[in-house]
Amino acid sequence: MKFNNRNVSISDKAKIGKNVKIGDNTVIYDNVIIGDNSIISNDCIIGEPLNDYYFKDDYVNPETIIGENALIRSHTILYAGSRFGNNFSTGHRVTIRENSVFGNNCRLGTVTDIQGHVTFGNNCWLHSNVHIGQKSTIGNFVFIYPYVVFTNDPTPPSDVCIGATIGDFSQIAVGTVLLPGTVIGKHCLVGAQSLVGGNYEDYSLILGNPGRKIKDVREMKSRETGKSHYPWPYNFSRGLPWEKEGFDEWKKENGYEND
Repeated sequence: MKFNNRNVSISDKAKIGKNVKIGDNTVIYDNVIIGDNSIISNDCIIGEPLNDYYFKDDYVNPETIIGENALIRSHTILYAGSRFGNNFSTGHRVTIRENSVFGNNCRLGTVTDIQGHVTFGNNCWLHSNVHIGQKSTIGNFVFIYPYVVFTNDPTPPSDVCIGATIGDFSQIAVGTVLLPGTVIGKHCLVGAQSLVGGNYEDYSLILGNPGRKIKDVREMKSRETGKSHYPWPYNFSRGLPWEKEGFDEWKKENGYEND
């Protein structure tokens, strides 16, 4: 049983919404706000203090905000100073460092490692074992598959930190490494195990080591239908906001007319 109220520590400076479940052995630090109907499973740390906590007597924990209907699975650590939109969910043993910002409906797989100082849009799905370096900026409806690594130091070791930027609706396939400062446009597909640097325009199919644009992704055909699969939102809707009405109607209503 996960919710026996055993060894749960909640700061009196935290704000817990209505109908929130908190699992055994979980710690919630100062200045954490958890939205209604959220679930924090066992052995989690929410609002993990930053480095100054250990050395400064006057340390104040930055505010950590989790929206409504979150599902935070066991052994996840969320550092202080981050914001998570509604319907945020994680797998197990996820670590998210400080100053990370997530939109609504984001999902992170097991053993995902977010290094902090990053921004995600809405409806981003990260599979297991993804590493996102600092200063990365990720748009809406971006899917990132297992063992992808976003790097950020062009001359390691140094104090230079240049994250990757990913446009809306782009897909980053299994085992890809994005080099510091990489810019991927909208509706791109980066093929599995690619090593990618540089700038790529919208609708690029990017493959290889070193990665390069092979062609317009709209030329790719579905193995099942023989028709163009991209832009993929016309052909995949499970769990997405256009599931009932279709992508064309949804994008008209939500400011994506040009996508």
